Amino acid sequence: MQLPLFPLQSVFFPGETVPLHIFEDRYKQLINDCRDEAMTFGIPVYINNKLEYGTEVQLVEVVTTYEGGEMDVTCIARQVFKVLTFENELEGKTYAGGTVAFLESDYDAAESLRLEVLGKIEELYDLMAVQLPQIAVDKFNSYAFAHKMGLSFEQEYELLQLTNETERLNYIKKHLDTTITVLNQINRTKAVIEMNGHFKNFDPLDFEDFKVN
Repeated sequence: MQLPLFPLQSVFFPGETVPLHIFEDRYKQLINDCRDEAMTFGIPVYINNKLEYGTEVQLVEVVTTYEGGEMDVTCIARQVFKVLTFENELEGKTYAGGTVAFLESDYDAAESLRLEVLGKIEELYDLMAVQLPQIAVDKFNSYAFAHKMGLSFEQEYELLQLTNETERLNYIKKHLDTTITVLNQINRTKAVIEMNGHFKNFDPLDFEDFKVN
């Protein structure tokens, strides 16, 4: 399938709202075409000087149009694709485009795994003293908190490429296990530092039966 393409150094996951500020003339043309023709476009992730994977998005609303033609728009991310070809300008257009292949994604996973991962996210938020928004387990998926659990840009990109929900949840679980361990160590270190200089009540050791060999 051929899609108009808007490369960015950002990862967007299916289902999330994508706010964009449009200021380049070629992307103003893209947004106007999307509005007039009800077409979608793709946001391939620019990483390591490459464009390999990205997400199709659909224009939802032009929120603000400024005097100079700049726009604030909201879009909804739909499905992940692999970039097959890239053209800096599509024929008759000023914006980029290319041929893409959509990845078939599996969204099924065991409820026990969803509960386990959600529980670890709650533990992470507790350690950070941040309130976790309420979410029912049947509404929870691997993308729900993908931008809000400390994944690096590179990790988000790796997550985007996984097509199986169980794989995605296990990827997140491994990250959370590592992060929670580190935070617990930091909190223990902080507690030790805060105790430094305080008087401590040590239990005396009993040397009654102690012998030197």
